[in-house]
Amino acid sequence: MIERLQAHYGFTRMPFGRDLAPGMLHRHSSHGEAVARITWCITERTLGVITGEVGVGKTVAIRAALAGLDPTRHIVIYLGNPKVGTRGIHHAVVVALGQTPRFHTATLVPQAADALATEYAERGRTPVLVIDEAHLLGHDQLEGVRMLTNHDMDSRSPFACLLIGQPTLRRRIKLGVLAALDQRIAVRYHMTGMNLEDTAGYLRHHLGLAGRSDTLFSDDAAALIHQTSRGYPRAVNNLAVASLLAAYASGNAIVDEASTRTAVTEVTTE
Repeated sequence: MIERLQAHYGFTRMPFGRDLAPGMLHRHSSHGEAVARITWCITERTLGVITGEVGVGKTVAIRAALAGLDPTRHIVIYLGNPKVGTRGIHHAVVVALGQTPRFHTATLVPQAADALATEYAERGRTPVLVIDEAHLLGHDQLEGVRMLTNHDMDSRSPFACLLIGQPTLRRRIKLGVLAALDQRIAVRYHMTGMNLEDTAGYLRHHLGLAGRSDTLFSDDAAALIHQTSRGYPRAVNNLAVASLLAAYASGNAIVDEASTRTAVTEVTTE
């Protein structure tokens, strides 16, 4: 089926996939703003919080920012599953920095902090701790992250920390019990969906990567995809692929509004 679809549209590869190299990503306005703030946090070795709804492109922005780092000057510690407990976060930090984690939590916590400081001071590399899905972190885990930033009596941190999650993360941090963490956050950015112009550009960009530089989606089709997806890239991908399939099934050379309405019905009623 994929081969027939590619042949029908003259694609060199299927568009709207997730397996893109960082340099191939579409850089719409919200994405660019997020990447700029993430990069600043890393440069300044500080704590940042990036939030956004599901599918808005938070992880993609992180990938883009991290791809630009010099591996001789940075080491990335990425935690994609925050449900490892407070000990799990410290354990991951210690292992990533080449040490054997101590058994008791009372000694593991200072070990993690010392490992971060040593990596920067002795090896000249800035550790970049990225915690994805951070809205799932418990209060004790967030407090554990804050304790890692307490290095050397509040002098400049030896590492950068990025908390990436859904909007509930921001509300949770604002709770009084986490006031100390809230005060340490240097950057807060909430990613929003693409506007109509960005969505149309996103469609053109991905079609261009697949070998089509001409107009394949009509203006009405692009507008309907934008309206239904709210400009969230993941939803745009799903609707665009479904629209291509609907147009192919109807024998159309381009994706018109009728094909996209068929796709919207299929995707939103699943």
